Amino acid sequence: MSKPLTDHEKRKQISVRGIAGLGDVSEIKKSFNRHLHFTLVKDRNVATPRDYYFALAHTVRDHLVGRWIRTQQYYYEKDPKRIHYLSLEFYMGRTLQNTMINLGLQNACDEAIYQLGLDLEELEDIEEDAGLGNGGLGRLAACFLDSMASLGLAAYGYGIRYEFGIFNQKITNGWQVEEADDWLRYGNPWEKARPEYMLPVHFYGRVAHTHEGPKWVDTQVVLAMPYDTPVPGYKNNTVNTMRLWSAKAPNDFNLQEFNVGDYIQAVLDRNLAENISRVLYPNDNFFEGKELRLKQEYFVVAATLQDIIRRFKSSKFGCRDPMRTSFETFHEKVAIQLNDTHPALAIPELMRILLDIERLDWEKAWEITTKTCAYTNHTVLPEALERWPVYMFEKLLPRHLQIIYEINQRHLDRVAVLYPGDSDRLRRMSLIEEGDPKRINMAHLCVVGSHAVNGVARIHSDIVKTTLFPHRFSFWHLLSCDFFFFSFQKIGEDFLTDLFQLKKLLDFVNDEMFIRDVAKVKQVYIYVVVWCLCIMIFLHCCKSPKICKRCFCVVPHCLLQAAPGYHMAKMIIKLFTSVGEVVNHDPVVGDRLKVIFLENYRVSLAEKVIPAADLSQQISTAGTEASGTGNMKFMLNGALTIGTMDGANVEMAEEAGEENLFIFGMRVEDVEAMDKKGYNAREYYERLPELKQAMDQISTGFFSPKEPELFKDVVNMLMNHDRFKVFADYEAYISCQEKVNELYRNPKEWTKKVIRNIAASGKFSSDRTIAEYAREIWGVEPSDVKIPPPNEPRE
Repeated sequence: MSKPLTDHEKRKQISVRGIAGLGDVSEIKKSFNRHLHFTLVKDRNVATPRDYYFALAHTVRDHLVGRWIRTQQYYYEKDPKRIHYLSLEFYMGRTLQNTMINLGLQNACDEAIYQLGLDLEELEDIEEDAGLGNGGLGRLAACFLDSMASLGLAAYGYGIRYEFGIFNQKITNGWQVEEADDWLRYGNPWEKARPEYMLPVHFYGRVAHTHEGPKWVDTQVVLAMPYDTPVPGYKNNTVNTMRLWSAKAPNDFNLQEFNVGDYIQAVLDRNLAENISRVLYPNDNFFEGKELRLKQEYFVVAATLQDIIRRFKSSKFGCRDPMRTSFETFHEKVAIQLNDTHPALAIPELMRILLDIERLDWEKAWEITTKTCAYTNHTVLPEALERWPVYMFEKLLPRHLQIIYEINQRHLDRVAVLYPGDSDRLRRMSLIEEGDPKRINMAHLCVVGSHAVNGVARIHSDIVKTTLFPHRFSFWHLLSCDFFFFSFQKIGEDFLTDLFQLKKLLDFVNDEMFIRDVAKVKQVYIYVVVWCLCIMIFLHCCKSPKICKRCFCVVPHCLLQAAPGYHMAKMIIKLFTSVGEVVNHDPVVGDRLKVIFLENYRVSLAEKVIPAADLSQQISTAGTEASGTGNMKFMLNGALTIGTMDGANVEMAEEAGEENLFIFGMRVEDVEAMDKKGYNAREYYERLPELKQAMDQISTGFFSPKEPELFKDVVNMLMNHDRFKVFADYEAYISCQEKVNELYRNPKEWTKKVIRNIAASGKFSSDRTIAEYAREIWGVEPSDVKIPPPNEPRE
């Protein structure tokens, strides 16, 4: 009889996976131990799990560095047109796993870490999310950077290195409580400080009129320190750069205003300058006209444009001397994409540089500016549109105010020629909105100063053209590992770089084995709920003496986060958790339905939730959602969509067929008609007994017995001030939910629809979107050229 294997021998047997080369594994182990020893100054006796994460991160980063340097050398040698993506938000999440996948190192790292007696997933979970964004806008920016690298575009992301990113959400007694996101407290192994490229940014001061023209003088200077993060493409050796700026006070900041005795206070006052990059404003769809926010917007724009112009002039790698002195070819070598209105100041700032520093005339400067800049609009909601008070510009950016006035005057002169005598049109199209106070409409500035304007989804572009401003005129992918495996087996791996290849899955929509395999991927049913009236009605139905056909066969979850100052959103979260308290402890319903709130929703949590979801609710009132890029990720990962015809749902229905989604409610034209007719919530309340009961339960304190009037603001909003017209879509929503539940009872037919949705999701790839941006907006062609890796000689 053979001797039983020891635990060590069992582990050795299990670890022989035949995937990673032994040399790769050996090198990674050596590098890991070297970083643990030399970089972290630890050994295995005293090292913590965080030390192990940092050792692995530095090991993986080593594989990036040579490619990163070589990529930049390649761009200087070939001198392609460079794309500069300006965004106040980059919601990057975690970097380690994405980098390992893009470099083809994940299997080798997994094996090496296993042989070292550690667990790769546990180390990945230690990494802090880089939460430098609020949601879709910032996440889209992050995915676009990935795609630009994967498509071989010479691209740079520019933003702010916020010391505190999006807040951490805690739920305490059902209420949202915000905690600071101190994501840098343990350091960031992926970034490289570049103090040699630190740049001055000016604020305040006045405009002096000299014989050479206007000059902005007597300004207060803040320094912009760049931190670079590598952005690797998918297995093509391209590593682009995201450059984030951090605010630093100059050494003489305010010292001239103090005598020797006030030295301490003078040094402490440096914080006034450095506050610019301290914290991310926690809302991307509500405009707060705070001076600090305007400072942030100008700070990133001013530093970035100096950097862009330096790079344009110095066409040799490492050269600081200007090689180009003419700006004739600037727009041929530089593209600037404005991610929403937050970086809109790039337009007057580029004009200021060309006029005041480079001494170009207005017509030439304007031609260069408009041919260089392009603008993506993210929202049509009026509370999100940036309208800055003129008096704030006058104080903070006086020269830019002059330039904006001149831009507006010339723009209105052109409008007046086209539409003589139409004063109402002049008022609507002006960059300056009259009133108390006067305001600058930043969306109008972007439209006037850009050569291309687009919305994020097609329906949104149409609204931008026809409603928001009658002027001229996107997505990422995230796949679960299990689905990767099944797709490899059926259609090969080409779909990883060409998502349209997923259409081949339609050949297997009736394959019994494939249907079973896809169904197995969904281990958890997650029902994304953004409105809890449905749950209240289910609670009532379950306790009713008659049998109700609306019995939910699902486990509801809710993913909600409210901006700290957004009272109504916080009240809705409290309402949801209060409903959960009642439902989860109800003796009749408690074993059939659970309301679970997943707090602190972020990128790393989404990476777990989205592949597990079966149903995705995208129920914005038609015409109000910029895109809803999350719905595309759910679709790609096999969740069926229940939603209105809004945002990307429209194009998803076109691609998959409306019969493979659960579409309900008003269309844009219906909403417009209701706006003209008038919306009366009480009409629905009086007519629909179930809705009336749910609202009465909220208003009488059924879900808050200790505070009966706790939710009076929610009731008042829904009954009297609901511009989203929730009740108008209510009947259609409930009816559609019945169809969802009926289909879910038939797993085979449900899974067939899942396969059809996945197969139709190829359009919703950020690679496809960026390829279109490149050709249609930036005038460059994506490249499949692979830069030679560091271990191969350059040509």
